[in-house]
Amino acid sequence: MASGAVAPMRLYDTGRGEVVPFRPDRMVRLYTCGITPYDATHLGHACTYVTFDILQRRLVDRGHPVQYVRNITDVDDDMLAAARRRGVHHLDLAFGVTRRFDEDMAALGNIAPWAEPRASGAIPAIRRFIRELLDGGWAYRSGGAVFFDVGRSGVFGSLSRLSESEMMERGAEMGEEPGDARRRSPLDTILWKSSAVDEPAWDAPWGRGRPGWHVGCAAMAVSHLGPTVDLYGGGSDLVHPHHECSAAMASAVTGEPLSRHWMHQAMVRNQGSKMSKSLGNLVFVSDLLAATEPMAVRLCLLANHYRTSWDWEPDLLSAATERLDRWRSASGGDGARAVAAVRDALDSDLDVPAAVTAVDEAVAEGRGVVQAARLLGVDLADRDLNASGRGGGNR
Repeated sequence: MASGAVAPMRLYDTGRGEVVPFRPDRMVRLYTCGITPYDATHLGHACTYVTFDILQRRLVDRGHPVQYVRNITDVDDDMLAAARRRGVHHLDLAFGVTRRFDEDMAALGNIAPWAEPRASGAIPAIRRFIRELLDGGWAYRSGGAVFFDVGRSGVFGSLSRLSESEMMERGAEMGEEPGDARRRSPLDTILWKSSAVDEPAWDAPWGRGRPGWHVGCAAMAVSHLGPTVDLYGGGSDLVHPHHECSAAMASAVTGEPLSRHWMHQAMVRNQGSKMSKSLGNLVFVSDLLAATEPMAVRLCLLANHYRTSWDWEPDLLSAATERLDRWRSASGGDGARAVAAVRDALDSDLDVPAAVTAVDEAVAEGRGVVQAARLLGVDLADRDLNASGRGGGNR
């Protein structure tokens, strides 16, 4: 049920660097970058997608239908390398990991996306995108590949607001190759590359091969949601080069900004470092779900604001389990005051920790909290019933 609130939500916009009113169309078009499916869902994934799930829930609560698109990047160098190491076809690997990811998201209570396109299924749209970039002079062919000419873009760099040297350093960390002599500029990024014999390849006028990472997301976002989405997001590690490049490419093709608003989830650390596959310090959601019930895992994530990095500690899960027990022990009632407090907190830059505190206070005062918890995606049903719906796919 909509809150009837007149004042808009206020959310931090990455491109503007400040909290601003978020005024979407009535039908909210929301795009987030999904996983590269070559490993199990980790806590960083869960944190990002729970954040956007809560945003979607509040938008629906305010009366907005939402078209939420979350892609799957199943054509990627890391994906192919992982499949090669395991001796499996890359699409078989992608299918299994994506299925487990979807199960983990469902277990955590996340609403399924309106669409979940895969890069491998979007090749025609990606080829059209590259064709338009070449025809418009935004891209060039060199050494058997196609590159995006960032110097032609008037918006490249405006999202991250990094210096050229910072962009080069950050790009190299994220798989760009600024030293590639085929590029006119070290910041130019690949749109299409030739494939090795054991790698997937598609025919194209500029040579048989496969697409780059950034153009895949740009093409999938525009083909599913139109030239400009209301909000585009993902983890903060994607701001540059991924979102920077996707935004510049899409704007070049459509003449419109890719998104009205950019929102990014801060990193989760483990052992003092950003949680990542390369460092081997991942905490997998499936392991946490095997140790405790899903709503406790979700509550563990809700204790942190989306723009604040935090460190994983096993004790956090125990604290979340105790909080869940307290919420379940709350007395009945419609919980209208708690719902109003949660709405206010979410409308203030999605302040989920403040919303959780509001529910804690309602519980302490003996007031109902079922509806307020539901707005946060926390199902307070009996733990046995909750656990029985988990399924066994990830165990």
